[in-house]
Amino acid sequence: MTRSGLSDTIAAIATAPGSAGVGIVRVSGPDALNVADGVFKGKRAPSRTAGGRFLFGELIANDGEVLDEGLCLVFREPRSYTGENVVELQSHGSPAVLSRVLARALELGARPARPGEFTLRAYLAGRLDLAQAEAVLGLVEAQTDGARRQASLGLSGALGARVARVAAGLIRALAAIQAMLDYPEEGVPDEDRAEPLAQAQAELEALLASARAGQVSTRGARLALIGRPNAGKSSLLNALVGFERSIVTPTPGTTRDYLEAGLELAGVPVTLVDTAGLRDTVDEIEAAGVRQARALAEAADLVLVLEDGSTAREELPLDVTGTPARVIRLRTKSDLPAAWTDSELLDVSAVTGAGLPQLREAVRVALLGDAARGEAWLTTERQADAARRALGHVQDAQTLPDDLAGYELEEALRALAEITGQDVQEDVVDAVFRNFCVGK
Repeated sequence: MTRSGLSDTIAAIATAPGSAGVGIVRVSGPDALNVADGVFKGKRAPSRTAGGRFLFGELIANDGEVLDEGLCLVFREPRSYTGENVVELQSHGSPAVLSRVLARALELGARPARPGEFTLRAYLAGRLDLAQAEAVLGLVEAQTDGARRQASLGLSGALGARVARVAAGLIRALAAIQAMLDYPEEGVPDEDRAEPLAQAQAELEALLASARAGQVSTRGARLALIGRPNAGKSSLLNALVGFERSIVTPTPGTTRDYLEAGLELAGVPVTLVDTAGLRDTVDEIEAAGVRQARALAEAADLVLVLEDGSTAREELPLDVTGTPARVIRLRTKSDLPAAWTDSELLDVSAVTGAGLPQLREAVRVALLGDAARGEAWLTTERQADAARRALGHVQDAQTLPDDLAGYELEEALRALAEITGQDVQEDVVDAVFRNFCVGK
């Protein structure tokens, strides 16, 4: 996103496309109130209205035609979302009305807002840091209460506060190192450097432990159900989603292609993927399904490996790569007489629901780990990358002489500053706001 034109007055429809009870056209910039005067007619002109007030009146086209009745909300700089003069013109949510209101605002001198430009202006005005701006996008796109909660924490500045605590420890350590270099005869205690660095490392490790959970809660996760034919994959999928999404028959090999179903599981938007049963086969179509099942397992965030506990146990022809945390192994059909048992597998029954609460908890632990429930998480790869680099510099600082350690800590502080946007390249900022919708 180019930075040119950021002093222009901009306008955009701020509500979602389609018909609705209410629609909003947002205008921000130095001429926002004058633009509103030309669009809105009420007992008082917007330009003569104090900030934080709303007016009732009519939205007018350039020829005087009344487009709709509506409200005009007035926000005066700097006490607005963007830090500029802002007006929000509310009407019924008719696409025809909103497009005419926007067209009139553009006729009066505003230009169309670029994606994310309102929030970019808020960031540049110091109303939000970069992590809070990313949280705005997360809140707009939140599909579950868990994602909403993390976005709300990020928007409140909680992530910035966690980063600030780490930075404060690094600054204390850096000050101790500088004192050692400048006044070696004073004998600055080693713990003045070691303790803050150890604490900063622990806090960064905890912060990074939240990164996967934060990204999964935001973008969702894919869970692949893998097993031999008739292991109960389709039945388990139906039990988890609460209705018959997948056809269940006693005939082995009926699932040739994969099938997806979405739900919220452990506070995470999850896509369950029911796959073809794994076995050697000469059937060309079924063999293609088996190859596809293996590929889906490789790409999944978590793999549920199902084994039928009511029949003789057979070795599963499966090699799932990755760490053990990516796999949960289940013994299915626990409502039937057991042909074998294994204490390392979780017993479940799609018929009675036995074991499903434990499965949901196991999924939560596998996807979210031990990330603190009461603190803000890292929710983007950009944030996680900056935190990883900061941790690397802190670890290096603990093994180097004072002069080199000081340099490493300065680099760590720069990396931390990237998370909140205090020290970040313009192209990184542009990449963040490029993902926003127009109107936000």
